[in-house]
Amino acid sequence: MTDPQDAIDAETAQWATERDPRVAEHTAGEVQEGIPFVGAGPGDPGLLTVTGKELVEAADLVVHAGSLVNSDLLTEYCADAEQVSSIGKDLEELVPLLRDAYESGREVVRLHSGDPAVYGAAVEQMDALEHEGVPTYIVPGVTSAFAASATLRTQLTLNGVANHVAFTRPQGKTLDPESDHVGEFVEMGDVTTCLYLGTHAVAETMDRLVDDGHDPDTPVAVVYHASWPDEDVIEGTIETIGERVADAGYRASAMVVIGDAARKAGYERSYLYGGFANGERPDDSQQEADD
Repeated sequence: MTDPQDAIDAETAQWATERDPRVAEHTAGEVQEGIPFVGAGPGDPGLLTVTGKELVEAADLVVHAGSLVNSDLLTEYCADAEQVSSIGKDLEELVPLLRDAYESGREVVRLHSGDPAVYGAAVEQMDALEHEGVPTYIVPGVTSAFAASATLRTQLTLNGVANHVAFTRPQGKTLDPESDHVGEFVEMGDVTTCLYLGTHAVAETMDRLVDDGHDPDTPVAVVYHASWPDEDVIEGTIETIGERVADAGYRASAMVVIGDAARKAGYERSYLYGGFANGERPDDSQQEADD
């Protein structure tokens, strides 16, 4: 087997100057030749896409993201497949496992939590497999930010409140301080900042925001285990949420939503359903009257 890093470098070099022809041949959700990298969704088995469900039900081998994938999903949809957790396995172990199973004629699915496109580390696996001659493709899933938004009964974008959404992580084991832009997103004001992190890091991250001078009264909602049976919502502000999460005692993944959209407060009626007879904005008619 080619060293995974060498394989990644080779694939990166090729596609930096060329376009993969499959881009023009297939659309998202279309079942293709090769190993699908399927987004399992945030937790609830019902949030697995129809295509994802069909693929895992037909699989002989499902390599999944361990405890990050709800065991109920594995029991309900993958009962007839061999199930292997990827936790603790590096590329040197994962790539031969997937490649050998595929080349032996087995139906193989790589099952990621959430959506593989968001902090999934899917592409490096796919590139290593592609370099070994194994085709791969992505089947999108529901990311936890969307499940959290649904739980909070709000939108991540709200007219007059938040025009932008940032998916990000704070500094820590996988991100150095220079690459931490959480404060910059929060400072913009009209951004809903969605933090993917463990509950243990909430207080430290909020303390840094306060120390950097951000409004301590900025709303924050922490959705623990979004869409799982033990889901919980903890609400507060940048100043108070860290202590409230610590008091709850959770030690697992959470979605942290920062910004006014988390409380669904102060938004304006949108033009889309504004009820304007001729498709005119209110200021359009006023402009005509002024003219």
